[in-house]
Amino acid sequence: MTKDKYSATWVSHSSISDWLACPRAYFLKNVYKDPKTGHKISLMSPPLALGSAVHEVVEGLSVLPTDKRFDESLIKKFDKVWGKFSGKKGGFGDEAEEGRYKERGKKMLRRVMKYPGPLKNLAVKIQMDLPNYWLSEEDNIILCGKIDWLEYLKDEDMVHIIDFKTGKRAEQKGSLQLPIYYLLVTNTQKRAVKKASYWHIDLADEPMEQKLPDIKKANEKILKIAKEIKLARTLERFKCPNDGCRACKPMEKIIKGEGEFVGVDEIRRDIYILPRTKEDKPEGKIL
Repeated sequence: MTKDKYSATWVSHSSISDWLACPRAYFLKNVYKDPKTGHKISLMSPPLALGSAVHEVVEGLSVLPTDKRFDESLIKKFDKVWGKFSGKKGGFGDEAEEGRYKERGKKMLRRVMKYPGPLKNLAVKIQMDLPNYWLSEEDNIILCGKIDWLEYLKDEDMVHIIDFKTGKRAEQKGSLQLPIYYLLVTNTQKRAVKKASYWHIDLADEPMEQKLPDIKKANEKILKIAKEIKLARTLERFKCPNDGCRACKPMEKIIKGEGEFVGVDEIRRDIYILPRTKEDKPEGKIL
């Protein structure tokens, strides 16, 4: 088969996670386009807004010289970035809720400034806007995704994958995130991967190293799922196994007109929020 990136099936950690959660949710988040705007749709929430803002600030450090990364306060940078997510644009119900989330973000960044660890060291930037490679040329499938941080280990001429976590939950057992990032880093730049870590910057002062996956098994597993996704797209078959689940129901509400449009994001998706319901659990106090 002739390689054609325009006709290829593109998969990523987020799209694969959507597929495994619910094929209908995968369709609504990754395939469906609003017939009026021609844009894909996305649902905004306070945790997503918080994570996006913190990631933008921290990941932006990698393009700066090591001795300049902390010249400007990360809190000041965060205040500038936060404007993109303030109010309804971040899914916040009121100023008090927004304030709690914003302060939590500042707390994370204060921790990073106090304990920068690997962020003071040299970093590798993959020379692609969106890192990607042919997972299978024969099947016309491309694996893509952005890596939060690649620390350059000068003595060994190798790299350290670091993924920033802004939530309080640990990555679920069996998560495909690390295998996917391992494959991406291995296939989109020349240096071997020495190690990989998760950094829960809301909870820990330094990254926690993870066991590297078996790259052959990772490739086989990701390709198997990618083929399932490609077949579903070919057959246009995206059915929720439960006739409605927590993964697809919120997106279905947007399709039905129950969401509120709040803007268009940087990759031209229409962003919506949903009204709070009685079933929504209280947020709880952030300590």
